[in-house]
Amino acid sequence: MRKGIEILGVVESLPVRQPVPLFASGVAAGFPSPADDYVEGSLDLNEHLVEHPAATYYVRASGNSMIGSGIHDGDLLIVDRAVEPRDGSIAIAVVDGELTVKRIRHLGERLFLEPDNDAYPPMEVAAEADLRVWGVCRFVIHAL
Repeated sequence: MRKGIEILGVVESLPVRQPVPLFASGVAAGFPSPADDYVEGSLDLNEHLVEHPAATYYVRASGNSMIGSGIHDGDLLIVDRAVEPRDGSIAIAVVDGELTVKRIRHLGERLFLEPDNDAYPPMEVAAEADLRVWGVCRFVIHAL
């Protein structure tokens, strides 16, 4: 494990599905509303969080350089290698052998990997640097 993230596994195929109840009504974040006494169906999070199963893997974030994006220490990231990284994408990258999660920024011909925490400076990626993007972060899961 390198500092920053821990590779947890690659989704080769969708696992056996365990249905989770999905209630038909929303939950009021303000004043309570009368509860509906029925379940609309079941919800499979893989259908919502994994678009490309063979290209998706999970990693656990370490540190707080991305807290401005809602990525906290210990959060689970769902990363898709099939998604094309673009300016503004949050990606898992390897720069000269060092693994990191950062936002990709293009400024003219210059490329930066930016943290989303003002306590950390952006990292300019030199033209001669060995940069490999291992995928784009699609979702973050963290406990409340």
